[in-house]
Amino acid sequence: MSHPEGSAEQLQLAGRLAEAEDAYKLRLERTPDDAKSLSNYGGLMNLLNRFDEALALLGRAVALDSSLADAWSNLGNSFLFLSQYENAIACYRNSLQLDPGHALALSNMGVALDHRGAHTLAQQFHRAAIALDPENAYTRTNNAVSLLQDGQYLEGFREYEFRWSAHDSQSFDLKKPRWAGEVAPDKVLLISTEGGFGDVIQFSRFLPLAADRVGKVLLRVRRELVSLMRDSFPEEIVLSEDDPVPFHDLECPVLSLPRALEITLDTIPGAGGYLRVDPVKARYWQKQVEQETGEGKGRALRIGLVWAGAPHPEVQAAFLADHRRSTDLATFAPLATVPEVVFYSLQVGERSAQASAPPPLMRIIDHTKELRDFSDTAALVSVLDLVIAVDTSTCHVAAGLGKPTWLLSRYDQCWRWLSGRTDSPWYDSLRIFQQNTPLDWNGPLTGIGGALRGFSSEHLASTARIS
Repeated sequence: MSHPEGSAEQLQLAGRLAEAEDAYKLRLERTPDDAKSLSNYGGLMNLLNRFDEALALLGRAVALDSSLADAWSNLGNSFLFLSQYENAIACYRNSLQLDPGHALALSNMGVALDHRGAHTLAQQFHRAAIALDPENAYTRTNNAVSLLQDGQYLEGFREYEFRWSAHDSQSFDLKKPRWAGEVAPDKVLLISTEGGFGDVIQFSRFLPLAADRVGKVLLRVRRELVSLMRDSFPEEIVLSEDDPVPFHDLECPVLSLPRALEITLDTIPGAGGYLRVDPVKARYWQKQVEQETGEGKGRALRIGLVWAGAPHPEVQAAFLADHRRSTDLATFAPLATVPEVVFYSLQVGERSAQASAPPPLMRIIDHTKELRDFSDTAALVSVLDLVIAVDTSTCHVAAGLGKPTWLLSRYDQCWRWLSGRTDSPWYDSLRIFQQNTPLDWNGPLTGIGGALRGFSSEHLASTARIS
């Protein structure tokens, strides 16, 4: 199918990406050395997560015309998405030397610096980008994440409200007035799901604080979370998203609660644990794992493992973040040499089948087919000794229960864990093992291996004393 000359960019802006690709190909067949078309086509390949193709197109574009600020910015984006931060910074620098007012290059330079942990410098670029384009939701959201990574929660969560217009894939069309934290004892507040399961679990701790300010709180979540939320917050009304929306006066997405409550690093509630388990389910799993690992003196150490998150291909930022946070069970192979350890798979989704073919020497038990919802997961976690996980919802379940939890964190540590921290004000029981090189898990696994040997020794000593 052909398109009129010049329509490729219009199709791309309209979100008709497949048609835009056809139009770029048709144009470049006629004018293969058109640097601007190569640049725009490369930008489209970035949107489609086809970064090798983007690099080839954008490399040609800047070779043909090194004065194209947009091409350098697009090339920087390719390197950014590939976690090649030094190359990204060099490209953004070239773009900004050509066009100091390139707002997207300024903002993305800030993002690249944030990924390296240089937040003070990054925020200079974010502020410059906002000054040029104050209503750009992506620029404002990039600034918000930088502030949150840096622990500047009051300003960061205010800026984070711009995420509403930055993500077209998720509707934030509230039907009632937004709750801003005001005292309203005669009003019903609906707190709605936002983000992934982990986001809801982490931020559910604010429900009691919200309930202190309004007449009634309703929490509406995906069905997989209903039982866990009801177990953990029996005073609140928890509804499934499969149910009709009940009457309410005010609304607040769960990720907007910190802003409404003016939360700072020093006022985060529930760090010692705020989730609760169904005692019947916990007794079931206690009996099961005792049969598998023994009990009393000399019993094996029970460790839950999670090695991958959900890919979310429909949201580019989430898809790329998952690529950086997820790994395979084989990555945990060094832990198999620690004696007297039994691992339990807590992995669900596409990569769960890896538990059926574990690394040599690793004893791993997989009951995940019995985990129908997060209440089941929490009950199993409650009878384990330790959970080792990449940055997923199960990490929040374990730490929210107060269970010792070791997090394998990507190089560009997620804003919720702050920058450079090995502990967390969100969870007292959490210990963070961060990559020191992008996409390389060797560092975190080396740290965890040493820590696990110490943890195992302490465990054996404590069980001997108890017996």
